[in-house]
Amino acid sequence: MDKIKKYQQAILSILQEYAQINPVNMKEVENQIIIDNQNHHYQLMRVGWDKEEFVHDSVMHFDIKDEKVWIQCNWTEIDVAEELLEKGVDRQDIVLGFIPVEERKHTGYAA
Repeated sequence: MDKIKKYQQAILSILQEYAQINPVNMKEVENQIIIDNQNHHYQLMRVGWDKEEFVHDSVMHFDIKDEKVWIQCNWTEIDVAEELLEKGVDRQDIVLGFIPVEERKHTGYAA
């Protein structure tokens, strides 16, 4: 299996696992997995209504760029970088995109 496919499977596994967790007290909000394999964009979204407020939130967002997995956002308490490692993604191929560029060298992941 090539590296990109391996990384896609790791990301999709994480998204599918967390899509099963429904938001507490938000019965009209659903989790949606958005997949763009051609351009390598992957998201877990929450969409719907919470009482009188419309919800449209990106919970997790990953990209694959230059054979690296970019974690663009993660609004959970889960350490998805560690989960990627457990699923076989190389540490040097994980970029914490939500961390400022000058600080990434201190994260232990790709800068």
